[in-house]
Amino acid sequence: MTHDDDWKTAEDGAESDQHHPLILERVEKDTETNWRTAASHRLKKHCSCTSKKAKSKILGFVPILKWLPRYQIRDWILGDAMSGVIVGILLVPQSIAYSLLASQDPIYGLYTSFFASIIYAFLGTSKHISVGIFGVLCLLVGQVVDRELALAGYLTESSISSSGNNSGVLLAGQGNDSFGVECDRSCYAITVGATVTFTAGVYQVLMGIFQVGFVSVYLSDSLLSGFATGASLTILTSQFKYLLGLKIPRAQGWFTLFKTWYSLFANLGNTNICDLVTSLVCLVVLIPTKELNDRFKSKLKAPIPFELFVVIIATLASHFGRFNEDYGSGVSGDIPTGFLPPKMPLWSLIPNVAVDAFSIAIVGFAMTVSLSEMFAKKHGYKVDANQEMYAIGFCNILPSFFRCFVTSAALTKTLVKESTGCQTQVSGLISALVLLLVLLVIAPLFYSLQKCVLAVIIVVNLRGALQKFKDIPRMWRVNRVDTSIWLITMATSALVNTELGLLVGALVSAFCVLGRTQQAQVLELGRATDREHYEDLSSYRGLRKHPGVAVFRYDAPIYYANQSLFKKSLYRCVGLNPVKEKARRMKFERKKSKQLDEVTAVPNMKSEENDAASQEDAEPNATVTLMLDEKSASRLHSLVIDCSAILFLDTAGVNALKEVRKDYGELGVRLVLAQCNTSVLDTLERGSYYPEKKEGDGEGSKMIFFTIEDAVLYVQSLSAPNGSYDTRC
Repeated sequence: MTHDDDWKTAEDGAESDQHHPLILERVEKDTETNWRTAASHRLKKHCSCTSKKAKSKILGFVPILKWLPRYQIRDWILGDAMSGVIVGILLVPQSIAYSLLASQDPIYGLYTSFFASIIYAFLGTSKHISVGIFGVLCLLVGQVVDRELALAGYLTESSISSSGNNSGVLLAGQGNDSFGVECDRSCYAITVGATVTFTAGVYQVLMGIFQVGFVSVYLSDSLLSGFATGASLTILTSQFKYLLGLKIPRAQGWFTLFKTWYSLFANLGNTNICDLVTSLVCLVVLIPTKELNDRFKSKLKAPIPFELFVVIIATLASHFGRFNEDYGSGVSGDIPTGFLPPKMPLWSLIPNVAVDAFSIAIVGFAMTVSLSEMFAKKHGYKVDANQEMYAIGFCNILPSFFRCFVTSAALTKTLVKESTGCQTQVSGLISALVLLLVLLVIAPLFYSLQKCVLAVIIVVNLRGALQKFKDIPRMWRVNRVDTSIWLITMATSALVNTELGLLVGALVSAFCVLGRTQQAQVLELGRATDREHYEDLSSYRGLRKHPGVAVFRYDAPIYYANQSLFKKSLYRCVGLNPVKEKARRMKFERKKSKQLDEVTAVPNMKSEENDAASQEDAEPNATVTLMLDEKSASRLHSLVIDCSAILFLDTAGVNALKEVRKDYGELGVRLVLAQCNTSVLDTLERGSYYPEKKEGDGEGSKMIFFTIEDAVLYVQSLSAPNGSYDTRC
């Protein structure tokens, strides 16, 4: 017997005997009792206090207490020591350089990296990430600092440089009533930066308290990558004034990229030749050496610290060549040793920076969690997203009292730590020791270091983000939606506003997800000949359709935004629009009634021949129209909708299914649902989709089908097909 014979025999059997589908008994759930039980359990869990629970909470909040007693000195100390020293050495020039982005003096960058390394080692759950200064966050902080400096009435950078006085003419409170103590520009700049840092840290700790670590899920890789690349373009543009030795203020507001380039071209004639030559020499040295480090990183035990070599050589050249005194080259200036006493943030400034701090907190947390999860997955351990929020939050709150600015995980230094044998956060403590040595002894030696050298270090470190542009064709081939998100986020961040780019990227991502539910189409399914499996007819060959029964699938939830599109797609795929069909029938009935009235209104005095002729003209038209109407609808007697891909329904979705069932029911076409998940079944129940059972209904109208085959055989057993109705889309 062939498969075709099997198919026919199965369908003949279904027509002769009523099929009884699988019946499963649902577990009755007492919602009120479950709610009370869950609430009671949560109260007991969070409000009860035992010694074991207290110990667990302490160990969970300070993870170093858990893993440090089990530290394997012989196996791990060498790798941790090597990675810690190397990262510490790399942090010195980068911390000084990235202070420029945050509009701070170099010493504050060293403070920031020092405190962040120690605090994360105690509170973090990742073994590998390096927490410190991150370029994008420095840019965001610098924009806020420059804005507040302008609002406070401080002179511009060019005015300061030309006057040669950084403190005497700049008294605090010029144009800012909230700050009334004597403080120069540098003092007020770090006060603003520390206040932003404190506020961002509070946001991050609150996120940890309210267990909202899931926020990072909504920031996709394409969004974060596009945001980082767009911010990198802004960073690159902001460093050109240092490369050329120009004294121009940082542009504020929207379209800063265009404003900055306009200022650069307008002041191009004031280029400092000494800074320009130094920048070109450093670029010629650092770019090839960085490429060598990247190319041979698998063979090198540790990357060669070319940046540190360049900083040392450039500092010596600037000092002995008297670049600042003879050529007017901008230098780092006095970098004091030791630590300043702690100082409270400026509370009155928090309302001004609260919105900026929120976006900074989100970016810092997202970068930290994404990096920690990436390396945890690679090395086979777990990280706690909410504990990471606590860790990065306190890495911002506590250092803010010591004149530090915002920190997060940094990809470059994390890769260096991992590649040099890092095993635990002991490497972070060792990096802090290296920075401590610099802060206590070496820092003043960088007095003559030119700012253009620091700008070169920043520009060279942007290579990774800027190389993303080469990947655009490949990204487009892989996923056009993700690439579109990347391009929009990047363009908005770079060309319009950095913070706005993050918001626009998040909104575009959300609309893309929403748009995919809008583009879902109803698919007609066919059955495989040798088993009870249904797939899309347009995608696979050899599938069969049931006479009189059409099976469809909708690959999206049905809710208020797409319920109308669902109905249109279903009607189009079935080939029978019940609304139009009912309208056509009503029109036909009216026409038929009008024709009959005209026939009966003929005067009796007319001859029988004329009466017969009139009836011959009217009756054929009515008969033909009625036959066409019956032919279009009578051969399809049942529709089966596969709901396996419908994740949820809302009230509008239930009403849409009700309307479809009602409209097709008036044409004599039965609609049944198959493979609904329990959430959809509960929503249908609450939405009164199933009519109440009446006497004589037999099994009742609430039929639940767990397979498509059950639904098909059941409707076949109730309605024998009257032919083969072609329902091709």
